[in-house]
Amino acid sequence: MSNQLEQLRQYTTVVADTGDIEAIARYRPVDATTNPSLLLKATELPAYAPLIDEAVQWAKAQSGSRERQLVDAGDYLSVAAGRKISELVPGRVSTEVDARLSFNTDATIAKAERLIGLYEAAGVKRERILIKIASTWEGIRAAETLERRGIQCNLTLLFSFEQAVACAEAGVYLISPFVGRIMDWYVANTATKTYAPEEDPGVKSVRRIYGWYKQHGFDTVVMGASFRNIGQIQALAGCDRLTISPDLLEKLEATSEPLPRALQDDGKREARVPALNEAGFRWGHNEDAMATEKLADGIRKFAADQRKLEAMLAARL
Repeated sequence: MSNQLEQLRQYTTVVADTGDIEAIARYRPVDATTNPSLLLKATELPAYAPLIDEAVQWAKAQSGSRERQLVDAGDYLSVAAGRKISELVPGRVSTEVDARLSFNTDATIAKAERLIGLYEAAGVKRERILIKIASTWEGIRAAETLERRGIQCNLTLLFSFEQAVACAEAGVYLISPFVGRIMDWYVANTATKTYAPEEDPGVKSVRRIYGWYKQHGFDTVVMGASFRNIGQIQALAGCDRLTISPDLLEKLEATSEPLPRALQDDGKREARVPALNEAGFRWGHNEDAMATEKLADGIRKFAADQRKLEAMLAARL
């Protein structure tokens, strides 16, 4: 019997949720996804030292403004890391837009186009990149425009059903519903402190989204993210994609018990319901206390780590 990581690959595209180049090389994922928190952690690794130096030198050559250099160095470092990762995976690399732009559609579009321009200048085709954007109403509208312009997107920090519906209707390429962070909220805010995989609220959320997408014939890829244990992963075997951290990839690799498929498209389709408008999106999302709190918290944390990255770069400029 093959290990569970190999079994999972029969049903699901496995994505590495890390910026650790050595881990990506070891586990051979199809795609890789990063965010400011993972990138900040990765900059502590020796493999990133040349990339940091490269980003700083490039930024200095672009402008005499220290403020502009800081922005340029941050953008260049994100792309340099993605370029390095793209050499190790056959598929796509997700690169995140600054979380501080999460409520600014035009600025998100501009930042995404800049990142893609830097990738193309480095010889990485846009077809290899997904631009990660927070699943705010403004972020979803930005993604809708970018998709029409040939820039495909990964909508992240997704916690509510309304976010998932709006993303599909906007025609985004991929969504990343956060399984573990959903469970974290319920553990912190209810009397239930442990969940069996089948009852896990994060697992149930992804299953609902996956079923609704397939039922209504949406092409948007569902990629479960933010896992806390392999039970959550096992309960979503068969999901389009799953992005998994190296420690959980290692646990799956060390487990050889049979892994049955949990999700599968039955091929049945139903007519689509009227599209969700802004008022419906905002009200539905607002009614979900978990989703409202976790989206805001996620944006704040990514923004905080972006500032830490900038502080590290500023010390070198």
